[in-house]
Amino acid sequence: MRRLVRAPRGSDRTAKGWIQEAAKRMLMNNLDPEVAEKPEELIVYGGRGKAARSWEDFDRIVRVLDRLENEETLLVQSGRAVGVFRTHELAPRVIIANSNLVPRWATWEVFDELERQGLLMYGQMTAGSWIYIGTQGILQGTYETFLAAARKHFGGSLRGTVTVTAGLGGMGGAQPLAVTLNEGVALVVEVDPGRIRRRLETGYLDTWTASLEEALRWAEEARRQGRALSIGLLGNAAEVLPEMVRLGFTPDLVTDQTSAHDPLYGYVPPLKADEDPGELRQKDPEGYKARALEAMARHCQAIVEMQRRGAVAFDYGNNLRAMAKLGGFADAFSYPGFVPAFIRDLFCEGKGPFRWVALSGDPEDIYRTDRAVLELFPEDEGLKRWLTEGVKRFRFQGLPARICWLGYGERDKAGLRFNEMVRKGELKAPIVIGRDHLDAGSVASPFRETEAMRDGSDAIADWPLLNFALNAVSGAGWVSFHHGGGVGMGYSLHAGQVVVADGSEEAGFRLERVLTNDPGTGIMRHAHAGYEKAKRVARERGVDLCGWEEP
Repeated sequence: MRRLVRAPRGSDRTAKGWIQEAAKRMLMNNLDPEVAEKPEELIVYGGRGKAARSWEDFDRIVRVLDRLENEETLLVQSGRAVGVFRTHELAPRVIIANSNLVPRWATWEVFDELERQGLLMYGQMTAGSWIYIGTQGILQGTYETFLAAARKHFGGSLRGTVTVTAGLGGMGGAQPLAVTLNEGVALVVEVDPGRIRRRLETGYLDTWTASLEEALRWAEEARRQGRALSIGLLGNAAEVLPEMVRLGFTPDLVTDQTSAHDPLYGYVPPLKADEDPGELRQKDPEGYKARALEAMARHCQAIVEMQRRGAVAFDYGNNLRAMAKLGGFADAFSYPGFVPAFIRDLFCEGKGPFRWVALSGDPEDIYRTDRAVLELFPEDEGLKRWLTEGVKRFRFQGLPARICWLGYGERDKAGLRFNEMVRKGELKAPIVIGRDHLDAGSVASPFRETEAMRDGSDAIADWPLLNFALNAVSGAGWVSFHHGGGVGMGYSLHAGQVVVADGSEEAGFRLERVLTNDPGTGIMRHAHAGYEKAKRVARERGVDLCGWEEP
């Protein structure tokens, strides 16, 4: 029988502290059918990114969180509660590790075998760390990426341009709205009609068709008129993009956000009418993966050809290029990743995704915090446009939540203001504050966040480990360290943190330190990699880099 999970709302708690209550509610919220892609399988997003290893493990975690004392810490190993230890009141209440394998064994083949034995699960980034908030969670970062592309290549707006991409899942589903918020036209290929339907229902997508001819006609009309429009095209990207090339259609921008990081469970190759991907994965996993890699090679080859014909091409962090190269396409890395292309300057300021969730379940609490953030940072025009216009374009999924990009010296101010609002009764219940693992100082991912670092330190994973440990000792409510999120086994290590604003003095202590130190590691990481902007920001904002920031 299918289980329906929905997080409790309101100011009453059953756990012994608000951090434990928040962790429980956020775990449940990850599996809310409004939020998760396949809640019945505990899959939140990203192919097979899960919130817990099994339903038995989910139930056990909830039971332990309810009895966990305020000076105890729960350890969670790949979605399974494995121990409770006495620590102290300012320690994290939960420490999570997901999918971490010794490097020699860090492959999908080893992972798949261990997963079959029930020994671990894939946590993605925010699925297994219990801070996923639906498609909005990636929307503002996607908006920022396309805005940066517009500034760099199209005079500040995507008006009169067409972006071609694929994937409308938990991450990719943000793409069409991010493009239209930047006044452009988005044509998004998706193989799953259910995902297209979901994006239409939630306001992320304007319209859809199963006809490439019709989709191209709509896109060209909107481009000529300078009208923002997002079009979902039902089809397989490995077939559709090569056909666009054959027809001579070249978009202004081209990227991809299918779950290419996982060739077995993420990417769907072209199939015959009588073939079922689920059955193929079970009967012949190696054959399925070979077909997926071959399809990704064709898909990537079409992107490269569009680039040669004038399109601005960039990888959007799903590891399509690496998989395409494994599939036989030697020139897969002919175009850059989105971080070196557009985002690295923001990382040098410690700027990245700052998200928060209203445990009350009342949207009014989010609207009040929106106003508070606007009051704190009135000079930030992009933030103002996002919080006044952008957020009107979609509905909440699960617990009401918000995201915006804030930097060093800003996140702590917002967190402390939220805590004060809870203390004064301006908010009906505490606020959970976290972020994506995609952040300035929390990831080592050579084909994504740390691609093309100035000093060649792309693959050094000391930095996310330092971030993880610093957040733990700074007083985060819970911390996590994962392997493989976004790009798959063997390609990334990354850390997450969550803090809770419950109005207390203790919460203020935790918030001030975590929300200062966490983005500070981003400035540290980039300054030590040789970025002069990060060194300058460190000098100006007082980040102590042991003298390395000096001119």
